[in-house]
Amino acid sequence: MPTVPNHDHLAQENRPDAARRLSQDDTRFALGRIAGFQYLTVAVFLFLLTGFWVLQVRDGETNSQLAERNRIKTVPVLAPRGKILDRDGRVIVDNQAAFSLMLARENLKDEHIDGIAAGLNLDAAEIRARIKRFASRPKYVPVLVKQDLTPADIAFVESHRDADTYPEMELVRNQQRLYPRTGLAAHTIGYVGEVSEPELNSAEFAKYSQGDIVGKAGLERQYNDLLIGIDGQRRVVVDSSGREREVLESTEATPGNSLHLTLDLDLQAVAELALEGKRGAVVALDPRTGEVLSMVSRPAFDPNAFAGHITAEYWKQLTSGNDNPMLNRAIQAQFAPGSTFKPIMALAGLETGTIEDHDTFHCPGGATFFGRYFKCWQKKGHGTVNLHHSIVQSCDVFFYNLGNKLGIDEIARYAEMAGIGKKTGIDLPGEAEGLMPSTKWKLRTQRQKWYAGETISVAIGQGAVTVTPLQLASAIGGVVSGGVWYKPHLVKTAAAAEPRRAEFRPENVASIVSGMYGVVNEGGTGAGARIEGVEFSGKTGSAQRVSNDLRKSGLLDKDQTSDNGWFIGFAPRQNPEIVVAVLLEGGEHGALAAPVARDVIKSYFDKKIRVTQQTTLQPPLALLHPPGR
Repeated sequence: MPTVPNHDHLAQENRPDAARRLSQDDTRFALGRIAGFQYLTVAVFLFLLTGFWVLQVRDGETNSQLAERNRIKTVPVLAPRGKILDRDGRVIVDNQAAFSLMLARENLKDEHIDGIAAGLNLDAAEIRARIKRFASRPKYVPVLVKQDLTPADIAFVESHRDADTYPEMELVRNQQRLYPRTGLAAHTIGYVGEVSEPELNSAEFAKYSQGDIVGKAGLERQYNDLLIGIDGQRRVVVDSSGREREVLESTEATPGNSLHLTLDLDLQAVAELALEGKRGAVVALDPRTGEVLSMVSRPAFDPNAFAGHITAEYWKQLTSGNDNPMLNRAIQAQFAPGSTFKPIMALAGLETGTIEDHDTFHCPGGATFFGRYFKCWQKKGHGTVNLHHSIVQSCDVFFYNLGNKLGIDEIARYAEMAGIGKKTGIDLPGEAEGLMPSTKWKLRTQRQKWYAGETISVAIGQGAVTVTPLQLASAIGGVVSGGVWYKPHLVKTAAAAEPRRAEFRPENVASIVSGMYGVVNEGGTGAGARIEGVEFSGKTGSAQRVSNDLRKSGLLDKDQTSDNGWFIGFAPRQNPEIVVAVLLEGGEHGALAAPVARDVIKSYFDKKIRVTQQTTLQPPLALLHPPGR
């Protein structure tokens, strides 16, 4: 039987080699994994290093700016100004929702300004100048560059204020001033605008800062501290595109206080319409309190044009030519009062005993004084007239003689007592004081003596004497009220200030009132202004604006040389409730100014009847607010 070889000893001998081979394979696998991990680690490190280089080196400045904007910021909440109401509580000046554009100076780039200006139809140089004015203020204070944005403006801002275009642009919701249209009460109310650098240097505006919106004229300026509110603010989180993501804190704005005026919208509308297309002024006031019921100056301007950003074209239109629509003629036009001065002359004559009611002078059409012939307006003359008829027919010769007897200083004493040549103290900025000449005045201002011949012209309201419409209304209103003058005012107060008083003899006041009643109701120079059922009294006046020599020279056109037309009227005859002064520049005759006063006074008494029949008054909306606003 053959023998089978035994290989067990060979297997036992080969086992250590296999183990060694297996161990070597495991080591090589482990080393491969470690190497792979190391390569992966190096790759990740290189990736991170590359990203870090991109973030910190290549795009470092851009990313820094984006990170800076992704933070907390303060957004102003602009306070609305107080409303302005008429005496019956009807709104004259309101506010409307609007958007303004501000530029955040923290991330403002100069190269962006040209694009922003082009997109908003603004002047880039003006924006840069505005930014420069803010240089002294903290960086977080934004710069207001445009108010009352149009829908097109808003669309431009919304589509361009991302991080890659103009991230410095910020839309701010605010309340825009809304004024009546057609310039109703424009000079009285005034307008608002951004405080200017010269104003910031004045005591009046010292507490305001660059960019603040303040009252610039009229009541808006006079009562700015009352009307202006207190701005609020919101602390918000914004992202890199400048968009709000979260409101952290909000402080509501405090609206300004409302202003309750003495103006009556109904009377104001009537007076405005009566002066449409003319140059002049109307003032109506209550002589019992000094409350101004109506104040009109024409031509006027649109305050809404100032509420946003007035255009250069519109400003040029306002400041060129002879119309001067920015002048408040009611308190700033200073002209000779003409024959409306005669009631004051009559008062001086009676109070001093220079004349009596029954005294007469003969008027042949003129008279000679100190070698010069002075004409009466009635070329044929008035014949022999007493005080009553001299007022009714406005006889110049009577008052020439009276003035010659009184002398300039006696005339001045009673005129100044009535308030001629002095500011009334009305609560409006820029009031003029007019002028009442006297011997002391001429010596002080011209270093010359007063000549008696100069008194003759002053006696009929010509010469050096000048008044404003408000001053005339206040003066005559106080005289016919028995010598009581309340300070004119436009804002209602709890109690009227103590008036000035003078002791006039009642019979003398009655004589003057009787003469003025005759002007309207006895076929006098103001007969066209008679009102059925109303004891309307008044006095017409015509006053030269230039000398006869200049008028004849041909250097000026007729519009510049025509006489001014005046009328001063009141009602009722006893204890007057309303007095109205009317000035028509170039109106030539006081008889043409009288119907304006008549319309205002008739409206006053018609309303008294109407108010007893209804409890709610509606504003004349057609004159208040522009369409679409």
